[in-house]
Amino acid sequence: MTEPVPRRVVVTGPRSPTVRRPPGRQGLQALDEQTAVGELLVRSLVRAQLGLALRTAGVVALVLGGLPLLFALVPTTRDTRVLGLALPWLVLAVLVYPALVLTGWVHVRLAERYEREFVELVDT
Repeated sequence: MTEPVPRRVVVTGPRSPTVRRPPGRQGLQALDEQTAVGELLVRSLVRAQLGLALRTAGVVALVLGGLPLLFALVPTTRDTRVLGLALPWLVLAVLVYPALVLTGWVHVRLAERYEREFVELVDT
């Protein structure tokens, strides 16, 4: 005897146009619905990353702007030789670039941390 073949069932989503979220995700819902709370959350992330960018730019400008001033005001730094090169040339031509790469790396790590904290805040 053969058993009857079970009828296929079509599974569809909910009939409402909105996506239902599990309880406890009000932050994500506030972002989706663009409420004042969601706007405040996004504004806080933007403000934190802007502050980080301004601090990073300030440090870079201070260091890069301060080096020529240091070389101009302290004559012994102009006359010092390291490995046959004048210290200002060595610092400005060789040592600045690794410092900029390190500064960029630190900036990206901190920006990613701010984003992770934002996602954790929104997911709760």
